[in-house]
Amino acid sequence: MRIDIITLFPEMCEAVLRESIIGRARNKGIVSLVCHQLRDYAHDKHHRVDDSTYGGGMGMLMMAEPIALCFEDLCQTLNTRPHFIYLSPKGTTLTQEKVRELAQYDNLALLCGHYEGVDQRVLDSFVDEEISIGDYVLTGGELPALVLADSICRMVPGVLSDDLCFEEESHYHGLLEYPQYTKPAEWRGQMVPDVLLSGHHANIERWRREQALLETAARRPDLFKMLILDEKDKRFLREKGVL
Repeated sequence: MRIDIITLFPEMCEAVLRESIIGRARNKGIVSLVCHQLRDYAHDKHHRVDDSTYGGGMGMLMMAEPIALCFEDLCQTLNTRPHFIYLSPKGTTLTQEKVRELAQYDNLALLCGHYEGVDQRVLDSFVDEEISIGDYVLTGGELPALVLADSICRMVPGVLSDDLCFEEESHYHGLLEYPQYTKPAEWRGQMVPDVLLSGHHANIERWRREQALLETAARRPDLFKMLILDEKDKRFLREKGVL
């Protein structure tokens, strides 16, 4: 998989992308993440990529032409058209389901907005979809782009040591993750649940499922309502007074 990030702050993005799991995956060639300085596609000597908005109002708007030129250059370089995403507070809210969908693409391009946003004409002409990471406003699209890139790269085979590393995490199956514990078995008078020390794998898996159900019901009732429950789940939840 290759992800290209169009940004005014490539150094900011690189500082994150070269670290930890994603950094190691890049070094191994499992994923390719390339940051493009949008100012390199500006026409004037000052490398200006923004201007005032028609109709008045506060702030500046990113111009269409530098973005178009950058994306067209990228398409020519790759000899294909990446799926183009604009990180925007107006976009569809990012979910794990969307991450799984985007992980199926071979090439993605992410546009990081700034100032008051982007000229609508380039969005209409080039962008395939807009994605938001939540209902709040940030200074620019770099942090959302990094969140999106990280979440997608984790789904690429070989990035994590085993598929279970992401399959058992929160949201992958519509559930929040169960509580987890490490050594020592007793910490300040609090014990690790006996079932986790038993070595009985079937009981452990059932306990984890039940705890994930309780966590989701308590913390994210919106997600809980969409779960498909089997008879064991229903019986357990009735005993706990959830159903």
